[in-house]
Amino acid sequence: MAINIKDYLTPPILLILFLLVISLMFISPVLNMIILGAILAYGIRPVARKIQSKLKYSSLSIIIAMIVVLIPLILLIAYILFEISTFVSWILVNNSASDINGIISNISSFLPSQIDVGSLNTYIESTINNVGSYILKYIVTFVSKFANITIDLFILVCSVFYFVRDGEKCLNFIKSFVPDDSKDFFDNTVESVKDVLKSIFYGHFLTSVIIGIFGCIGYSLLGYPYGIFLGVLTGILQLIPVFGPWPIYWALFFIDVAMGNYPRAIVVLLFGFFLSTIDMYIRPALSSHYADIHPLILLIGFLAGPLVYGIVGFIVGPLILGITYAVLDSYRREYLIKEE
Repeated sequence: MAINIKDYLTPPILLILFLLVISLMFISPVLNMIILGAILAYGIRPVARKIQSKLKYSSLSIIIAMIVVLIPLILLIAYILFEISTFVSWILVNNSASDINGIISNISSFLPSQIDVGSLNTYIESTINNVGSYILKYIVTFVSKFANITIDLFILVCSVFYFVRDGEKCLNFIKSFVPDDSKDFFDNTVESVKDVLKSIFYGHFLTSVIIGIFGCIGYSLLGYPYGIFLGVLTGILQLIPVFGPWPIYWALFFIDVAMGNYPRAIVVLLFGFFLSTIDMYIRPALSSHYADIHPLILLIGFLAGPLVYGIVGFIVGPLILGITYAVLDSYRREYLIKEE
């Protein structure tokens, strides 16, 4: 039976499509904040419900839950930017060439004789200065957009609040447009999306938090400057599949070897192996009860997300790809496998 598309493109439908396109164009500058708000609302809602069980006012419970969850996240981002700016400023101001020369001279004993140590020294100094200048310019640009950042944060906070409070109403509103013969697919898709969110929250973000805390404690006890900051970077790298914490502890290992601190180099390498090993136990234990997301999906999300959405892309990217995978898998199980 041939389908006549004109039967579906009625004036009301055309008007709705037109308004949806115009609305999407209108909210596109802040769409990433709205998506991030919906994602964070899913994680904040259980906290708000527990608080609401002891308080009578739902709005107050949501605000308290948002403070408990969002404030530490904002402080963490501010701390990272502050430490990076401090470190870069220290490099640019002090320009500690003598330290670099000492490290290069130590490394030269391990390098082949045909390598020109002087050229290597010049190249490393130039690279450090270029990287430092780039990061400093990025921070200055970031601060110069304070007005836009303020608007984004305001929209994020409002989105989180209203999605926590009225998320079920929004879901029911969308479900009311779903035909009766597709409601099962819609319900299964929603459950699959919830499993993906739980898998990423518990299996990946919580694992990164645990690894990051271990890193902060370990690097600080080993006497590294910026030990807490190194632990935070370890937790962030833990989010990215394939990477994990190894770039941090291997870099520290080679620095200690170059500086002649061989005992600490061995200890930090063993500590790094410990961090990489416990990940294999923590992650499956936390995410085994939920959806199993392929590492490639997360890798593409983490790497491509920041290119599209900026810094929030580290969160939005993998979640959007994970949800897309869940929807496709739900469609496959609901329609294609049943037809076979």
